[in-house]
Amino acid sequence: MLSLRAVNQFYGSQHTLWNITLDLQPGQCTSVIGLPGMGKTTLINCITGYLPIESGSIVWQDADALPCDLLPVSVPHRTALGISHVPQDKRIFSQLTVEENLHIARASRQDGGAVNGEIYELFPELRTLRQSKAATLSDDNQYQLALARALVTRPRLLILDEPTRGVGQAFLLRLGEFILRLKRELGLTILLAEQHLSFIHQVSDRFLLLHQGRNVAQGQVNQLDQRLLAQWMTPGAGH
Repeated sequence: MLSLRAVNQFYGSQHTLWNITLDLQPGQCTSVIGLPGMGKTTLINCITGYLPIESGSIVWQDADALPCDLLPVSVPHRTALGISHVPQDKRIFSQLTVEENLHIARASRQDGGAVNGEIYELFPELRTLRQSKAATLSDDNQYQLALARALVTRPRLLILDEPTRGVGQAFLLRLGEFILRLKRELGLTILLAEQHLSFIHQVSDRFLLLHQGRNVAQGQVNQLDQRLLAQWMTPGAGH
């Protein structure tokens, strides 16, 4: 579905991603993991189009369609292709209602996206809050709204950047169950940037581990053992 080959990225003269190779398989969840500042969000922003890459390739291939080079494709057109993104800051419109937020997101699809009824079946709490301004929602409900905005476009790839940051423990458990449901019932492919290890083990099929912008390990999530964690996920790792 999505293939990255030898992706390099720079911030000015700083080399931030080094020859990243990654394949996302349909219907699976892959977690990009690593300590803060190791390149997780940078990698996501390259995939979504918010950052350019210096070299390498990013190719999208939908079912029964020809491969599509994403590098010249704008952010809105990547959304239209079927790539949705929930960033760390959620990017909801705080002074608009839940309903208005969903309407704006739905407009990014030429076919109108999913109807609100389908979205409210996934997020029943938002149905009762649909005339409330986003700013008045709890943090957990704001994240539900951000997810709903991403899903209203009917994506085939859902990208979540640090989804566990700032959410309560009860919502964390619900979020894990929800991601499993999206894979099971909708067949969504999901990419997470995450460092909450119990959550990664709950929802992920595969992982890619970054250290200082380099891919130091990847594989099935059951291969993410204590040796790897001690080597790369502790302060001072890699030194």
